Amino acid sequence: MYQIGFLLKQAIGRLAQAGCDTPRLDAEVILAHLLSQDRGWLYAHNRTLISEHEAQQLERLIQRRMAREPVAYITGRREFFGLIFEVSPAVLIPRPETELLVEEALALAPARQVAIADIGTGSGCIAISLARHLPQAIITAIDISLDALTIARRNADQHHVADRIRFRHGDLLAPLTTAVDILVANPPYVSAGDYETLAPEVRRYEPRLALVDQTTGPEAGTGLSIIHHLLSGASKVIYPGGYLLMEIGADQGQQVLDLAAALCPQARFEIRPDLAGRDRLLLGNFNS
Repeated sequence: MYQIGFLLKQAIGRLAQAGCDTPRLDAEVILAHLLSQDRGWLYAHNRTLISEHEAQQLERLIQRRMAREPVAYITGRREFFGLIFEVSPAVLIPRPETELLVEEALALAPARQVAIADIGTGSGCIAISLARHLPQAIITAIDISLDALTIARRNADQHHVADRIRFRHGDLLAPLTTAVDILVANPPYVSAGDYETLAPEVRRYEPRLALVDQTTGPEAGTGLSIIHHLLSGASKVIYPGGYLLMEIGADQGQQVLDLAAALCPQARFEIRPDLAGRDRLLLGNFNS
């Protein structure tokens, strides 16, 4: 039998030695997940004893984190926009900065039935968050990965919005059969060079397909190729008066604005920063 406080302290020290950025938070989340409790419970019960079997389970989970596997994959869940989503290595782990895209889409959505397409839906976190807050929305969620779509469907069922989201398998805009009022996308925008500098948690475990621009073309390898593809087709699938919202890299703002102006001259574009003041979102108004 082992005291929770002792095991937690031990786990924090080992995760710190392994180079994890947030060892205390990681250890708390992993242990709370194992015990089906919240993190506050751990400190209110730090003298509580757990069994040998539970201690062995914790050891296995801590070893996975020491190997730099993301906590979200260890627990199988991640919070996004106030909702809990199932995640696995088949999908990108939702990031807080992507919540800006959802906030902007909610602000732009008209107070009537609205058609939205989510390109590269992954876990479905964007489409499902929008569906929960826009009961009048009909949403198409597209992904090239069948495994990702399986997880997205389960998340939609969990949050009771599966009846308002049409999941489609295919590449980028190809599965769209009708125009939409709002097109949202969090495309792979990491360049091949930048990918090699990412944290081990990202490079070793998250799906490269969801992170790195792997298409061919004039911007191949720069992180801009898929953005180019989406902008090239945007005017064909967005209704007049509609909007494009696309997450971009923090150093891509001016390049993406230049691309957008060249490929969609009928639309007006601007860059919206994230909470840290970095370029994060391309907003396009297709007003003609």
